[in-house]
Amino acid sequence: MARNFKELRAKMTPRAKALSEQLYRQHRAEMALAELREALELTQAELAESLDVSQEAVSRLERRQDMLISTLRHVVEAMGGHLEIRAVLPKATITLTRLGEPADAR
Repeated sequence: MARNFKELRAKMTPRAKALSEQLYRQHRAEMALAELREALELTQAELAESLDVSQEAVSRLERRQDMLISTLRHVVEAMGGHLEIRAVLPKATITLTRLGEPADAR
């Protein structure tokens, strides 16, 4: 018999609840491009329409191992966001700017 999540959570120890919350936050903060699209409740077809490409092109894009920063920026903007890239160093975290922007935008 399927159990309601609220029932299961009510039976968890405080430590287990804290760990569950930590894992949830980590998962929400680290997503693949397809997971981000799904979390925003967008279909590949809807994103494709925003990008003016085919659904197949979005599917290929989501499976890519490597892509241009400008392409990633374009996709994120089509999802309604903006792209930030940070360099996480031992003594500082720096947001890198103007990556993937056209030269005339600089």
